[in-house]
Amino acid sequence: MGSGTRKLVFFSLLVTLGAALHVVEMMIPNPFPIPGIKLGLANIVTLLTLSLYGVKEGLTVSFLRVLFGSLLSGTLFSPAFLLSMAGAMLSTLVMAVLISYVPVLSIIGISMAGAVFHNIGQLITASWLIQTGYIFFYLPVLLVAGLPAGLVTGYITRLLLQYLRKTYDSP
Repeated sequence: MGSGTRKLVFFSLLVTLGAALHVVEMMIPNPFPIPGIKLGLANIVTLLTLSLYGVKEGLTVSFLRVLFGSLLSGTLFSPAFLLSMAGAMLSTLVMAVLISYVPVLSIIGISMAGAVFHNIGQLITASWLIQTGYIFFYLPVLLVAGLPAGLVTGYITRLLLQYLRKTYDSP
């Protein structure tokens, strides 16, 4: 299999895995009495893509995983879709900048920053949807949940990157 074909197949698998994780995570009941708190498992796929392929591919996978995940879960073009897309795009852009320009930051630190900016992107969109800035008072609550979630997803991403780089030359 040629390198272009191999990249396309792996890229397709990343989009599919990201969409599947998006849907699965939507089905998991929130164990906390606070709305909007999730682990963000699909962000693992975005981090993998950014690390292995770069910004354009990372943004594409992030966009497609939210689009397909929302289509599969029946939330396409709903407020949940808009919140998810805004959070995914902002966090992907921030993580891409950090990967490119802050090489001292580990993948775990990048993931934690991505979790924070995912929450910020969602709050910006929510404030636009409900026409108030008061929603930003919710940010500390989201950060308390988002930072540990980013830590977990970053750690999982680090393990997967180590495995992929050890097992394959380059996907």
